[in-house]
Amino acid sequence: MSTIKKLKALLPTSLRNKLRIYAYRAETVARRPRFSEIDAPEKGWPKLLGISFPKSGTHLLNQILLGFSEFAPFAHHIPISFASYDGDTGKKRRVDEALAYLNSLRPLDVSAAHLLAWSEVVDRVCSSDFIPFFIYRDPRDVVVSHVFYIADMLPDHHHHKYYAEELHSFDERLMVSILGLPDADVEFPNIAERFALYTDWLDCPDVLNLHFEDFIHNRRETLGKVFDHVTERIPNLPIERETAIDILEESINPANSPTFRSGKTGEWKKYFTEEHKRIFKDVAGDLLVRLGYEENNDW
Repeated sequence: MSTIKKLKALLPTSLRNKLRIYAYRAETVARRPRFSEIDAPEKGWPKLLGISFPKSGTHLLNQILLGFSEFAPFAHHIPISFASYDGDTGKKRRVDEALAYLNSLRPLDVSAAHLLAWSEVVDRVCSSDFIPFFIYRDPRDVVVSHVFYIADMLPDHHHHKYYAEELHSFDERLMVSILGLPDADVEFPNIAERFALYTDWLDCPDVLNLHFEDFIHNRRETLGKVFDHVTERIPNLPIERETAIDILEESINPANSPTFRSGKTGEWKKYFTEEHKRIFKDVAGDLLVRLGYEENNDW
């Protein structure tokens, strides 16, 4: 670790965040003249907001939205993101904390959030201040990815010790990721209940809903939808649609996206036993049908 990084690590988190934001604001202002020929849209410059269900392509969506900085005055990095559950403690954040985060954003910011669909938050996001996106993934792949992430990739996560020391096989860990931990000190509901906290994003017409899998199997078409969603609000971007899609595609870097661990979809088929399937169906009900991953519960 460099001397500068060591010194930064000694600072309180709140101070580090403030310094990070100050540097970010200065850098953002310095970039604006590059795009001075682009007139602000009628309702002013919005913020790009990428909402994601955990383990569903958060980093992928971030990379794509930050790609807009190549041809529009949007920010080219995200200084601080937001998660409705604290990663270190597992504690659920409050509605007012989510609103405070959203209100701290400025026009032309690009932001990322595991943002629960509280009614007050939905009302705030579904306004002219934001261009919002919601990415989600086959919940069966989510629970598999969750096991790898907690057990192998994130030793500081509040569930890591339990997954690594109390559970002795992948099958056991996968079962917990499906069923949750109803008796735990901090909230960790089953997969259907976890997704239910995000469901209202699906019903907001201002939010572009995105399947993670479409970025794997229908990438350019899906990137076109992302671009079109932005240009509905900002129609005067000085770039051809296909060129913009090229740039957004080039912004994707799988090496910096943990969800691209395997670069495949449908990986759950390798790991689900018949018992996992039975339990998942009991817990999830018609969730897969609603999300468009199955036509019925016969899978």
